Amino acid sequence: MRRFLAPVLLIACALWPVPAGAQDPGGDEPKREVTLVTDFLLYADNTEFFNPFRDGETLFGAAGTLAVNLPLSDYATLRGGVFLNHRYGSERFAERARPVISLSVRSGASTFTIGTLHTVPDDGAPAPDLTGPHGLLPPLQVETLAFTRPNEGGVQWQVDSDRLEQDAWINWQRLNTAEHRERFDAGVRGRVPVGDLPIAFGYQFHHTHEGGQLFDTGPVRDSLAGGPGVILEPPIDGLDSLTIDTYVLLSKHVADRTVQDDPNEHGHGVFFRAAAVKNGWRGHFIFWSGCLWLKDEGDPNYGSRRQDGTVFRPTRHYGEVGLARTFYEADGVTLDGALRFHRIERDYDYSFRILARIDTAFLLFRR
Repeated sequence: MRRFLAPVLLIACALWPVPAGAQDPGGDEPKREVTLVTDFLLYADNTEFFNPFRDGETLFGAAGTLAVNLPLSDYATLRGGVFLNHRYGSERFAERARPVISLSVRSGASTFTIGTLHTVPDDGAPAPDLTGPHGLLPPLQVETLAFTRPNEGGVQWQVDSDRLEQDAWINWQRLNTAEHRERFDAGVRGRVPVGDLPIAFGYQFHHTHEGGQLFDTGPVRDSLAGGPGVILEPPIDGLDSLTIDTYVLLSKHVADRTVQDDPNEHGHGVFFRAAAVKNGWRGHFIFWSGCLWLKDEGDPNYGSRRQDGTVFRPTRHYGEVGLARTFYEADGVTLDGALRFHRIERDYDYSFRILARIDTAFLLFRR
């Protein structure tokens, strides 16, 4: 099968070096701390959408991981535990319950993880437009997946250095059975600073695939999109930070590989965002212009397909302004709130969100 991002990521991870010290440290090793970690996300997200592209929805619940971190060496850590996602008002104990099992191996600024992935990044600022599972642009992946699918499993390669910031992953979502095709998504989000200048080059790509060879129930489909961007962070007196980013994106949406010459297969768009932060407040503005933009897992407000299945032509426009604030912040605890107004063609809608994050670590023993 023609899988675009997955083989590239797997090869990169396979060739990624592990330092010799991780294999044979020599001498007496210091005692390592075994810790009990908690990672909880409490969310209240309400979207009042009344437009042809996306319906409103209320997501109110709590997702959390309770796990034990067991260091195997100075470079490798085994994590084991349980993940639960409960929706308030549901009669079910948990909408999603999964084991947490992962091995993370670190080398300098790089970390390779196999098993349960690290998702829902937090850059320290209240940013509702950046709260997707991996912080992708909303046209590539809708933010609310952070609440409906916050637990992912596969492989991941993360880099955090002065020269490169990157998150690359494969998330296996579904097995190939007699009832349905297998499904996975793969992506990369990166940022390359330019020396000491207040500018960086960005790149984001995302690919969803449904296929499999064991069973052929349903069509084989692919949805791939992404592109490069420029990120400006000029120092402005009176602001903690100002970020202006622009991305040029291309998409290829194949709903069925057996269908040839689909006129809606290729699309493109331009994404512009400006965000300013001051004393815990963040204001942002987004403008989007897209033509034939069809993307699985993308925010439908940016897409060209209406809810009735028809495709909007020629060019979609979307705009958004928002104000967010961190109301409380202490060691391991943050409470954020956000209010946004959306323009979807000729419709004007609004949404609001409250998020609480609790991250703690308790020492169990040393070994």
